[in-house]
Amino acid sequence: MEIKLSTANTLETGATWSLPEVRSITQNRLLLHLSFWTVYVVFFGLLYGSYIDDYYNAFMVELVELPFKIALVYFNMYYLMPRYLLQKRYLEFFVYLLLLTGAIGALMQFVLLPFLIHPIFCPTTCTEDNLTLYRFVKNIVNVNYVVAITAVIALLKNWYSHQQAAQNLTQDKLEAELKFLKGQIHPHFLFNTLNSLYSLTLKKSDNAPEVVLKLAGLMDYMLHDANAAMVPLEKELDYIKNYIALEKVRYGDRVDVHLAATGSIAGKQVAPMLLLPFVENAFKHGVSTETENAWIRIDVKVTEEELVLLVENCKCGDKASSSNRDMASGIGLKNLQRRLELLYEDRYELEIEDEADSYAARLEVTF
Repeated sequence: MEIKLSTANTLETGATWSLPEVRSITQNRLLLHLSFWTVYVVFFGLLYGSYIDDYYNAFMVELVELPFKIALVYFNMYYLMPRYLLQKRYLEFFVYLLLLTGAIGALMQFVLLPFLIHPIFCPTTCTEDNLTLYRFVKNIVNVNYVVAITAVIALLKNWYSHQQAAQNLTQDKLEAELKFLKGQIHPHFLFNTLNSLYSLTLKKSDNAPEVVLKLAGLMDYMLHDANAAMVPLEKELDYIKNYIALEKVRYGDRVDVHLAATGSIAGKQVAPMLLLPFVENAFKHGVSTETENAWIRIDVKVTEEELVLLVENCKCGDKASSSNRDMASGIGLKNLQRRLELLYEDRYELEIEDEADSYAARLEVTF
């Protein structure tokens, strides 16, 4: 029987800022806003100036109207949009915005134009009747240019912030889940090793002190290196070799263990304790009975782009065969697969072969 498994698959957290950092952020925001309004005045001044062939008057008109537009823009961005638009109260938002822009348009038409702009900047050239409906609509459209531009910028910024928060929340959840899955490995391994040590102490074996020493070395790896996101592949393989040595103390000559590693491992990194469960499974489920002539084969091949691990073991008796089938469909394999999904996403392939007299697991991981 062959089981083949392959993949193809925050909310904003608080931070403690020092006073210089706050001042820097405030200054940057102020500079950004000043830059926007400068670009806005220059662009529409040039645009309108080329239309009336009078750049001076065009820029003066933009500067006179600018305070009213700034007030409208920031009132919309920091009051109307958060209170109504982002709360999905669309009708209220558009009604209030229409009333507000209408008021600004009326102010420009009946106050600014007749009493300031026309008398000072264009007393002879500006002869258009200010009381026409056309002029009123034109003023509202003119005001809404900048309102629309800034609203789109604010919405894009809000969308991006929510996307970043969602990604951070997802990442936090994945890290928490990964720590939980890794935590399941540590007690499981300790339980098996302490069982071995208990058996040796019952037999008053001279190998018990050696087991304690090797277990201390393994625990040092688990407590320090295993907390990192990635570890050198060399350390992971040394960890497996120490684990095998510990198990051989327990089993002696009853188990033939062959470990072969080919390829250059310099500079290569893997997730900590990713390979051990395959080896541990071979010992626990394949050769844990008192049957002699049991065997385990572990092959590690490393290339520039990938790591290939092949772990095979015999099935020594009905108990071992049954245990392997449990591993192939139970919590152990699900735990491994979930860790692989979290750590390597679509960069791994896992194949399980469960035969009548042997069990094999083959893992390919892309660096």
